Amino acid sequence: MPDLLDSFDALVTSATDEMVDTRRDLHEQPELGFDEHRTTRIVTDRLDSLGLSARPCPTPTGAVYELVGAKPGRTVLLRADLDALPVQEAASSPVTSKVDGLMHACGHDAHTAAMLGVARVLAARQAELAGRYVFIFQPAEESLGGGKAMVAGGVLDGLGASSTIGCHVTSMAPVGTVATREGVLMAEVRSFTVTARGAGGHGATAGASGNVLLAVAQLATELGAVVDGLAHDGTACACSAGILAAGTAPNVVPSTASLRGTLRTFTESQTTSAIAELHRRCEALGAAYDAELAVSLDDHAPAVVNDGAAVDVVLAAARRVVGEHAALTIPPVTPSDDVSEFLNRVPGCYFFVGAGRLDGTSGPHHSPTFALDEGCLGIAARVLATAAVELAAPRP
Repeated sequence: MPDLLDSFDALVTSATDEMVDTRRDLHEQPELGFDEHRTTRIVTDRLDSLGLSARPCPTPTGAVYELVGAKPGRTVLLRADLDALPVQEAASSPVTSKVDGLMHACGHDAHTAAMLGVARVLAARQAELAGRYVFIFQPAEESLGGGKAMVAGGVLDGLGASSTIGCHVTSMAPVGTVATREGVLMAEVRSFTVTARGAGGHGATAGASGNVLLAVAQLATELGAVVDGLAHDGTACACSAGILAAGTAPNVVPSTASLRGTLRTFTESQTTSAIAELHRRCEALGAAYDAELAVSLDDHAPAVVNDGAAVDVVLAAARRVVGEHAALTIPPVTPSDDVSEFLNRVPGCYFFVGAGRLDGTSGPHHSPTFALDEGCLGIAARVLATAAVELAAPRP
């Protein structure tokens, strides 16, 4: 095993140019969830060329392939996501989106490119590998529907998988770091819609009564209070709005308005408490503005929860790749990821790979200025390949 793992460094180095080129190509041609047709073709063409075997994929986009080692062992799932976001890129970089209004503003282009690099590395050593490696390239992570659709469609049926592994690049940590934790790593997320209905009227005589625009605007300022006092291992829960919609003319007070947002919690009791508080505040604002505020709960992804034994394997792999000082254990974070749909059924480890540019120009995730240091690709591929082989090794 040590000789096999030692060979991964040179193999990843030889695959780096291809990973960078792939990531840049995907970045220039982003696609939204369940519309990743071009991205899927790139993935399938590459995996076909490497000799991996295609498995049935239950979603219209995405891909599932397997690589079977020459020796007995366990089955490991390696998951990456494909989709971009409806964000207009603002970064001044040689590599920017060529699709108006769409951008890989979260790093899924890097996830796909790095995982294809892992497939190349493992395929080059197939005769020495133990176990089976199932690569899942999942659509529609951002809309919280892709993982659920794949699982519901039977992507895990009959695999007998023992571990799940995957990673997410982060612009909030410098390139050269790897971080994860046992237990809850990322928050549960629920999207919600609040629809307000009131009398509306003429803008010249507008007041508070029946003014749904004022009601939803006030609610937007109060959403943070929905999770007041709720935290897990030092990380506070979050609730915020992303869309406010109201009105058809500047001199008309609308009779309907809506707010869409997300709630991020870490435990079931926190979720229950926060939803109850959201309803309470909507009822209070409805009374204050003589309007009806109705709450509907929309898409959902469970919290990302890591298995302790798998975390140990990943951190050992990370120490091998980036050194003891840069393999970190961190508190939970409020962003979410529907890799949880897989982890809830096949325990494993999700981890973060630092991708922040050292000059501080990366920008936050989901923003027009998001950018990453492509040095993260080789680090992600090395840790993923090393940990996957360790997890696939037969038990003594």
